[in-house]
Amino acid sequence: MLTSDKRMHPDVETAIKLQDLDQRILALKKEVATLPRHIAEIEKVLDVHTRRLEADRAALVGNQKERKKLEGDIQIQEQKISKLKGQMLDAKTNEQYRAFQHEIEYCETEIRKCEDRILDLMSESEPLEKNVKAAEVALAREKQQVESEKNHARERTAADQKELEILEAERKAGLARFKPQMANTYERIRKRSGSIIVAEAVEGRCSACRIALRPQFYQDLRRGDEVMTCESCGRIVFYNPPVSFEADIEAHATRTAPD
Repeated sequence: MLTSDKRMHPDVETAIKLQDLDQRILALKKEVATLPRHIAEIEKVLDVHTRRLEADRAALVGNQKERKKLEGDIQIQEQKISKLKGQMLDAKTNEQYRAFQHEIEYCETEIRKCEDRILDLMSESEPLEKNVKAAEVALAREKQQVESEKNHARERTAADQKELEILEAERKAGLARFKPQMANTYERIRKRSGSIIVAEAVEGRCSACRIALRPQFYQDLRRGDEVMTCESCGRIVFYNPPVSFEADIEAHATRTAPD
């Protein structure tokens, strides 16, 4: 295989460097845009967990309030029973005695209902208390993690913005190396084709659109006398001449040989 001494057109070299800068700039901008969304997502999850904890706390407070009320109801019924027993001693007839007795039985039934409900509430409160304690620990840990991620995101964003400024400056300098017409061509292709502006011709095809190049076009491209654009996709296309293994070894030896 013969090697080619033909160098790549300088505008193509500049375009390839600019493309690399544009791709890095695009990746950084995407990262900068993604970070706030990531923070919003983890904060949303944190909010859901906070609301769940608040609901469990509210349920626990409601449980405790109901138990307290039932305990008060029991106390009232016990006071009624005590009063009714005192009144029973003054009963004049059997009917009066049985009436007092019936009222006492009613109060005792109400007390048993309250006690049963208190037992149910106590059973319900145990898992609630465990859930609240576990959720409080988990939420505190999660808040620390979220704050850490937010700090990391802020630091990462600041670093990305700084790198973007450097890359944008490099891009501006690179674009200035073009003649106005070439600069306009590059920008037009970038706006239309996205991140792939320059494509290598591989085996007679544009590597971007994979469409075969016309033989005459391919021959002209191989000469590298001008900047050419793919007739199918409109991207800047270039030919990178192959290098034989022997020539590559010889070139390396020449570069590394002592003066």
